[in-house]
Order: sequence, then structure tokens, then C-alpha cells
Amino acid sequence: MKLFSSQRFLAIYSGVLTAVFAATVLTAFKKPLQNATFDEITVHRINVVEPDGTPRLIVSNKASFPGAYIHGKDIPRTDRNTAGMIFINDEGTENGGLIFGGLKDAQGEHSYGHLSFDRYDQDQALNLEQNQDGERRNSGLSINDTQGYPIPAQMIADAQSFESMPDGPGRAQALKELMAKYPPYVRRAYFGRSVDHSVGLTLRDEQGRERLRVAVKADGSPAIELLDESGKVVNELTSETKGRSR
Repeated sequence: MKLFSSQRFLAIYSGVLTAVFAATVLTAFKKPLQNATFDEITVHRINVVEPDGTPRLIVSNKASFPGAYIHGKDIPRTDRNTAGMIFINDEGTENGGLIFGGLKDAQGEHSYGHLSFDRYDQDQALNLEQNQDGERRNSGLSINDTQGYPIPAQMIADAQSFESMPDGPGRAQALKELMAKYPPYVRRAYFGRSVDHSVGLTLRDEQGRERLRVAVKADGSPAIELLDESGKVVNELTSETKGRSR
């Protein structure tokens, strides 16, 4: 009994317990990650990241939706009042996304959905979308030529400053200056339904000028139009003509 109550024994016993506890903790940390299965999960936001912490995919509700990711930095965007997901490339820069929403208010029914894929360090090169504001509805697929400059954080700040401006001459001038400083992408092709109830295909040149229109108009009549650089229709084919030059 004296042996178990001696200070030397207690010191050895305490050291052994400490060593066992430390080994247990370290072993637990070395265990591989375990898969988990859930029947249902409720969250506000999910961040998918690489082992080094680089974000790759963010799924979020409207309240927690992120800003714009540029090389690992989340740049706040006050205009992103939506739910959805953001795709992010290997370098932590936004690579496209999916947003959606809808509601009914005093002005009528509203709905939207937008899926896009971006060029490296630039804007959307391909997008599929639909929009509804009351009776005004359009939906379609766009193929775009983006610009050659990388989108800077200052561009986002300038755009948000413009969005906060009231309607009027000052806002119109600010938009002109903004587009001159940051030329937007050029929509080269669009296939879809327009707000005038027509459906068709529009092709543009690299300067964004319409050169070919194929459409079925709201009244059901089909038409094919060829346009010159000034936008003038130089040849058309309708159900009433077999080809007429202008």
C-alpha cells in the first residue's frame, strides 16, 4: 500500500496517463475523414473548398449570398439580391453561376432564372436565362464575345456606384463613361422568345451589329432578314415573297 501512495509512483502514474491521452488525441487527428449520410439537411449556405481553402462552389440563400470572387477575394456586391450558386475556378475567381427567384407583388408576377459560364477573368461567354415582369416575358440562349481585359475590383465598385444613381441626365452620362471605361461583352448569337411574343435567332458581327434575323413573329408569320453594316435590311424572305432585295 505504501508503494501506491508514494509520490514517485503517483508521478509515474500521472506521466503514463498523460502519454496515453496524448497518443489517443493524435491518433484521432490522423484518422481519415469519414463519410456521412443524411436523410435531410437544412442550411443557409454551403462553401465547397479545396484542401488549401480555395473556394470552388458556393450554394447560398439570398441573405447569405456572396459578392464577386476575384483571385480568392470576396468583393461585396450590393446588387446580388438573389439565391443560387456561384462557380469558382482553380484560382479563386468567379467562373459562372446559377441564380433564380420570383415573387408576386402589386405590379404583378415576377420570375427569373440565369445559368452562365464565364471566360477566364472575364464575363459570361454563354448564358441561358428567362425573365418575367408581369406580362413581359423573354427567355433564350446567348453566345457572347467577352473583352480581353481582366475584370478589376474597381469595375464592380464603379458599377455599384452607377446603380445607386437616380434616373436622369447624370445617370445616362455615367453609363456612357462606364461603358467606355469597361467595354461590355458583345452578344454574337441569341435564340429565344422576345417580349413582343416572337421567337427567333439573331446573329451579330464582332461589333455587335445585327446581320441575320430568322424569326416567327407574334402573328405566326415567318421571316428571314439579311442586314448590312448600317442595320438596313438588304434582303428578306417571308411567306409572301420568295426572296426580295432592297
